Amino acid sequence: MKVIDLRSDTVTKPTEEMRAAMASADVGDDVYGEDPTINLLEKESAERTGHEEALFVTSGTQGNAVAILTHCARGDGAILGSDSHIYIYEGGGLSALGGILPLIADDGEGVVSPDDVNSWCRPANVHFAPARLLCVENTHNRAGGVAVSPGSYRATVDAARSKGLKVHLDGARIFNASTAWDVDVKEYTGIVDSVQFCLSKGLGAPVGSMLCGSSEFISEARHWRKRLGGGLRQAGVLAAAGLIALNKMTGRLAEDHRNAAELSSALISGGLAVEKVSKPTNMVYVQIGPEGPDAAELGRRCAARGVLFGAVSERRFRLVTHFGVTAEDVGVSAKVILEEMKAS
Repeated sequence: MKVIDLRSDTVTKPTEEMRAAMASADVGDDVYGEDPTINLLEKESAERTGHEEALFVTSGTQGNAVAILTHCARGDGAILGSDSHIYIYEGGGLSALGGILPLIADDGEGVVSPDDVNSWCRPANVHFAPARLLCVENTHNRAGGVAVSPGSYRATVDAARSKGLKVHLDGARIFNASTAWDVDVKEYTGIVDSVQFCLSKGLGAPVGSMLCGSSEFISEARHWRKRLGGGLRQAGVLAAAGLIALNKMTGRLAEDHRNAAELSSALISGGLAVEKVSKPTNMVYVQIGPEGPDAAELGRRCAARGVLFGAVSERRFRLVTHFGVTAEDVGVSAKVILEEMKAS
């Protein structure tokens, strides 16, 4: 039985080209700055995002943590969306590691509004933790995988800058956003102080993320990466896959978006309540009514037939298309889900 894994785009496996490149990678000690493949990946990542330099990190969570710790001191405030990955899914790292206070704002539509940014930029007062940083997420996972429009995004970034804040972009899937809006990724990455993007997920590399910013920022970030145990040695074996992810796999994301749209249409035609988002990407969120199995039970039934996905809450689940999920797989998945929803 073929297994169709729609749990996340994190389950992608490296391509044969990546595996070959990893096996033959030219390597050195990256902590000494002597790994030529790492150095090339960092150079190309900085150029691609419109920044001076870049740093290879082990994961998106590590990249976000390093960025926040570089931008903020203990006792500072960082404005975060209440549904953001940094706030919900990163273990409270900014508080546990940096003593940084989350200043929570509504990001239910995918981005914190300029008004909410302004409301957290309060006058200097001994009672308040000063806001130093705004973190934005694009695409936004919990908002349905929505690609925030360049206009809305820029308005929020401009509001933060007008108040003297630094801005960090959690761009784990930023190439999905630029693909959805058909714009150069620099429309998003080039107007912030730092950006983290994942080489894994939809880009298919086995490990790693990139953190990009100014030369001064990356110099300090490198120190924080070391403090967090992220200094690697002959990591060019990983960077070799990352170069292919950056230069080739970014160009195929539209296929994942089309497959997600087909999956969404099939489920809607079958009577399921698929959540609407203003600019969808590779995620499909579905609400289950009061009748029939809950999300966990539906997941177990479908898994027994080779279709895997994750329950988000008792009656909500998420499906994610990615490299390795074909148009045919999408049709099979929709059929299985609809049949199991109707089964007694």
